[in-house]
Amino acid sequence: MKNLNLIFLLLISTFAGFSQDHFTGLSTSSRVGILNTYLNPAEIVNMSNKFEIDGLGMSVSVSNNKIGYSDLFSNTNLESALFKGSDPVNMNIDAEIHAIGFAMKYKKWGFAITTTAHGKMDVVDVDPKLGDALSNSGGNSLIGNSIINSNYNQRLSGTTWGEVGFTLARSLKNTKNYKLNVGATFKLLFPGSYTNMGLDKFNGTITNTGTQLYLTNTTANLNFAYSGGLANNFSNLSDYSKSVFGGLHGFSGDIGINFQWKDKSILNIKKYSNKYKINAGLAIRNIGSMTFKDPNNNSTNYTLKIQGTQSLNLNQFQNVDSAQQIETILLNSGYLTKIQSNKDFTVKLPTLFSAYADVKIISKLYVSGYIQQKLNNNNDNDQITVQNSFTITPRANFGFFEVFSPWTNNSISGLNGGIGFRLGGYYIGSGSIVTALINNSKQADIYTGFRWSFL
Repeated sequence: MKNLNLIFLLLISTFAGFSQDHFTGLSTSSRVGILNTYLNPAEIVNMSNKFEIDGLGMSVSVSNNKIGYSDLFSNTNLESALFKGSDPVNMNIDAEIHAIGFAMKYKKWGFAITTTAHGKMDVVDVDPKLGDALSNSGGNSLIGNSIINSNYNQRLSGTTWGEVGFTLARSLKNTKNYKLNVGATFKLLFPGSYTNMGLDKFNGTITNTGTQLYLTNTTANLNFAYSGGLANNFSNLSDYSKSVFGGLHGFSGDIGINFQWKDKSILNIKKYSNKYKINAGLAIRNIGSMTFKDPNNNSTNYTLKIQGTQSLNLNQFQNVDSAQQIETILLNSGYLTKIQSNKDFTVKLPTLFSAYADVKIISKLYVSGYIQQKLNNNNDNDQITVQNSFTITPRANFGFFEVFSPWTNNSISGLNGGIGFRLGGYYIGSGSIVTALINNSKQADIYTGFRWSFL
């Protein structure tokens, strides 16, 4: 497969405005607005003002379990670094753009309408020896015969889709001391493009003859699925950006509950002020799926069998950059047997459970804790992935100005620490810049945007 160095550098330079845990640290701020509803729809009743218009907001993250931040700007061959060691390779590239949104609250009610574009590329549990053989000609450590036995599904996938969300929330109880809200978001889904290559229960032998790599004595279950622009090239960034919004072919929803223990000492004062001792919530998000429909749609399951004296030359995959090309090479080899094929196919959104609490320590100083847990299996071929994570964020809120430092431990890149700032409605931050500078973290992300509140 084509060299990954260009892919990484293009992602950093092109999306240098996008986060894996999107808007880390900002979405639990007491300056409540539309961004908080992405975390919990019940928060819209807590808006700091009666109305808010959300301008352009962007967030992007590149996280993995192999490559450090410094490797991106060195002479390191990223493919070689990515497939070193024995642990399966996991990588997530996640971009999110928030377009114009509007929110309002009236008495006990809150309402919002939002538009969001998503782009994701994932590598899930790829065996490093197999990945090295396919992308790097076995340049790391493949000498002689290497036997691979895996009982899980290895995946390479890419997805783009758009959302239009409608949020409605209501305060059920609002006393001098406590407040209890519930809310829900209903989202219209517009799938753009998709590609997936799944390699399940791979058992085989890779033989290095010195000039060629061969696959022998192999069995596996394969899935090839593609739709839209990503059918032609899964590593070309323009294919991700040019077909984000397709037709309306899916629905999803979020539900949440929010509780506040009010701080009576600062009631009824100016906007941007913190009005609670504790603000906590629970939510289940991204409940739903979308169906991809396109003239070049295809989803096919195969079995792969290479037995006896048979062999497959792996060097022919070196310049491949699409699922269709890989599928064609394997079909021409004669080692694939078709099991099932579908023209249209359905992909599940990354459903997750989240909980958080923002606690006042002293005047203007708060600490929030946030945890998210995926509810689906990332190894499934019809699943968009999400990470498990836990975040602690200390913050100082001076009203118009706020500074915060999120520290997150996630299931792919481990511990990351960053810093962010808010000046009125403008915000900018990163969940990994601190650890990237001092500890060579395996995540790079940044987010920025603007929203305008009034009345």
